[in-house]
Amino acid sequence: MGKNRNRQKSAMNRILVMQLILMLLLLLGVSFFIAYKTRQNALDQMSALNGERALIINNYVDNAEKTLIAYSHAKQISALLKDPDNEKLKAEAQDYTEEFSKDIPFIECIYVSQWDTKVMAHTNPLVPGMTTRNDPDSLAELHDGMTKAGRGVYDTGIIISPASGKQIISMYKAVYDENHHAIGLVGLGIFTDGLVIDLKKTGVSGLESSGYSLVDAATDRYVFNSDEYMIGREPKEQEILDLTATAREYLKTYSVEAPKSGMFEYRNESGQNSLANWYYLEDHNWYLFLTDLKSEVYGLSNSMLTFLLVFGALLIGLMLVFHLLNKRQEATNRKLSSQIVKTEKTKESLTTAMFKDILTEADNRVSFSMVAPNLKSAKDSCFYFVFVNVAGFSKINSAYGNDAGDQILVATVESLRKVFPNGTVYRTGSDEFIVVIPSEDSKEGYESVINSVNTAHAILLTPQDTPAGSITADYKIAVAKKTSGIDASVIAALKDVTNRIEEAEFGQVQFIDLDD
Repeated sequence: MGKNRNRQKSAMNRILVMQLILMLLLLLGVSFFIAYKTRQNALDQMSALNGERALIINNYVDNAEKTLIAYSHAKQISALLKDPDNEKLKAEAQDYTEEFSKDIPFIECIYVSQWDTKVMAHTNPLVPGMTTRNDPDSLAELHDGMTKAGRGVYDTGIIISPASGKQIISMYKAVYDENHHAIGLVGLGIFTDGLVIDLKKTGVSGLESSGYSLVDAATDRYVFNSDEYMIGREPKEQEILDLTATAREYLKTYSVEAPKSGMFEYRNESGQNSLANWYYLEDHNWYLFLTDLKSEVYGLSNSMLTFLLVFGALLIGLMLVFHLLNKRQEATNRKLSSQIVKTEKTKESLTTAMFKDILTEADNRVSFSMVAPNLKSAKDSCFYFVFVNVAGFSKINSAYGNDAGDQILVATVESLRKVFPNGTVYRTGSDEFIVVIPSEDSKEGYESVINSVNTAHAILLTPQDTPAGSITADYKIAVAKKTSGIDASVIAALKDVTNRIEEAEFGQVQFIDLDD
């Protein structure tokens, strides 16, 4: 009997050891896999954020180019270039130039000159009559650039303005007559302050030490840097200089492919390991960098890895404890009872989660479907259903990212709860919400609800601060009234109404009476 018992003990011990080894291997595998995926997600987040900011910069410069093109098409400009000695046309062009420039943000100057760069009209009325390019080589370079640009804009990049001494984006465009001959040119200088403002709006959640910088590959100089001392200076990181050299080689010979984005690791001036995500703006020959400490980027990954390892060690320890307590049946039963209680609580939590939207904390469509049939109105009362749809929500996600889209949804629910404190907000679709409001079945009750809907609409049209900047969303809104026989078909009826309209016009609420 003793030998059999010892053999059983030995077999159980071997099984326990094998279980512990398998558990340890599984724990290490799962922990490092999750840590790897978390790190990859952090890098993807940096890349997405940098790409969004690069799009904003491109739009900033594109808008400046469109402004210059619009200016070149004005009849006052072409008329003056065809008859440059006409004093009346000079005065008209000067008046137009000064008025036109008032609506251009961050403008230094906009002007029109003859082909030899003699200024005819300028933002500054003291400049006309001056010649801006007296050097033949400089003038030839300008003519060559505009000729190659054709009907487009010749963008000379970011320079230090000789007039203001500040950084500007300088661009020119040739003006042609009916015979396609160049009869003059227009020029525009836009301060880079607008770019700096955009770059300072990082909006990077969880990356408090992050920063943006912009490098002109043509000059190897910082256009923008979180450290203002570095603006206009050459980067110290060899990785950045290698990238700008590749860009110059690409633009010179087109024999080397210029990568559009990437990531590299480096040591900052404090000796800390850092990561830099870069994006190449080919149209302007600029590099945009998003940098942060490596420890911060991988902070969540490291925390999760530590948590999983500690949790796994505790789990293995618990297995040993349970093995030792296996000899005590009563203690084992208590542990099982405790586990059953935890399981029941987990089931209760899961049941609650079935009826709630995790993101906005509003009740979900399942909850509405179950609650709707039980909505019974008392005498002389009814229910109003306010249906709100975020118009073009997919475009918001595409243009600004899912974090920005999530912020719009959360802000929408918060606004609806604020305006309808007696109502219940449900999220019935990815971008759809419905508010159930008990009310008196009277003219006063109807007017109160409609007024509240207009108030909510005004609040919803207020720009929302998101990780991608300030965003204004549009909405489709409809209201329905019903007193009995309420079910989920209310959603379909309201959705049908909003599908027939574009965005909701303020003060013009679409209303249907489902009792008719």
